[in-house]
Amino acid sequence: MKDVRIPVIGQGTATERRGRRIMDKSRDKAEVAAYKTGIDFGLTHIDTAERYSVGYNEELVGEAIKYYDRKDVFVTTKVWSTNLMYEDLIASMKGSLHRLGLDYVDLYLVHKPNPEVPLKETMSAMEYCAKEGYTRFIGVSNFSVSMMEEAQSHLKDHRLVANQVHYSLMEQTPAEQLLPNCQEKDVMLIAYMPLEIGKLAKPGYTVLDELAQKYGKTNAQVSLNWLISQKKVVAIPKAWNLDHLKENIGAVGWRLSDEDHKRLSESFRKLSSLPSFH
Repeated sequence: MKDVRIPVIGQGTATERRGRRIMDKSRDKAEVAAYKTGIDFGLTHIDTAERYSVGYNEELVGEAIKYYDRKDVFVTTKVWSTNLMYEDLIASMKGSLHRLGLDYVDLYLVHKPNPEVPLKETMSAMEYCAKEGYTRFIGVSNFSVSMMEEAQSHLKDHRLVANQVHYSLMEQTPAEQLLPNCQEKDVMLIAYMPLEIGKLAKPGYTVLDELAQKYGKTNAQVSLNWLISQKKVVAIPKAWNLDHLKENIGAVGWRLSDEDHKRLSESFRKLSSLPSFH
């Protein structure tokens, strides 16, 4: 099994536009330019999915990456939960490749589990895609430990290399069981929504504010570093402008001390345990 190497900070590309006929395409050029700028800055892992804007997002990603040597970009895409039957999944894989303008992707993920479709059938199709060279690696997204173990049990010649889940200072649930299991099984945990749609990029959290000042970094950079300093964790923050792209890159190349990492973790766990009032 060849080793998988995923850049620790990537580009999340999730968009909410739905339906080609009513889709606002006024931002297309800016979106493509942002992806290209991110790659130029070193954010060479781009994460997309057939679900995002009904596949249109994959087309925009494809437009951006065509300017680069294929081996210099790590492309992840995902198959939606309604397409997990054997033939449907393979058709989805081919559709994604067509929209991306690629012969293969680097990582193909099951976007979310579907209890109506046997995992054995889904994993059989995923393995077929890997054997045919449509994807270099396969993985899952939003899977629990038990579901990961079941999925792996249905694979014969390949292994799951990643599980993409919601993980951030505000959402530390994966650290309880999922992350330790991933670390033990050599599975990469890909953290989506690592900045909680910008909430962790703003001041207002005492310990986070203090550590940003201490390290001479922004709140976003400290929040991202908290993630990527953990073994087997990479993050895919979303950024739409030059300043945010530069800021995300600034999360790399330094490290929170173990003491500060623990203090920051505990400060947010305490916040999440406080009762909320409406």
